[in-house]
Amino acid sequence: MSSMTTTAPEPATRMRSEDRRLLILEAATAVFGERGYHGATTDVIARAAGVSQPYVVRIFGSKEALFLEVVDRALERILGSFRAALDEAAGSDAQLGPHELAGCVARHYVDLLADRGLLLCLMQAFLLGSDPVVGPAARGGLRRVHVFLRDEVGLAPDDIREFLANGMLLNTVVGLRMADDYESDPVSRELLDQVLPTKLPLLLELRNRES
Repeated sequence: MSSMTTTAPEPATRMRSEDRRLLILEAATAVFGERGYHGATTDVIARAAGVSQPYVVRIFGSKEALFLEVVDRALERILGSFRAALDEAAGSDAQLGPHELAGCVARHYVDLLADRGLLLCLMQAFLLGSDPVVGPAARGGLRRVHVFLRDEVGLAPDDIREFLANGMLLNTVVGLRMADDYESDPVSRELLDQVLPTKLPLLLELRNRES
């Protein structure tokens, strides 16, 4: 009588194409955020993702198409984080008005600083307003944020302006790496202490993590 033995299938060692695509998008987000659109190349992105440059082009077609997908993904993550903040607020017993809701949303935005490239790649897109392809996509992204703040948070025009201004200031401080000079330059320390006091610990933590 013969016995039949079965063996468990060996675990797949090759990364699925969906996972590899996500890996490229994450690498591209960091590279575009650090080097800008014109400074980044598909070769640098490929090396950061651990794949070949022809593979990046085969998956996304061009650097422009890859950048557009990176920007759209960043916007989706930001708006998803904002909506998660509203869901958390809705689940609490407190009745929060638009200003309190905006504070919840802002705290979630600050948490996104842990992914440095996420916010910086959006800033890079906003610098390309004259580009015939990137410009419309970037403007559309800002409109989406405006509509969210107006319709879902319920902010008035002046409050929307303040929210966006604070967000742009935070992005600028991160992009300039102002926290790098916090201990060595008194003006940098004064700026961060006075303008972003509640966000300073996170900025310094991110700086120390990257050093």
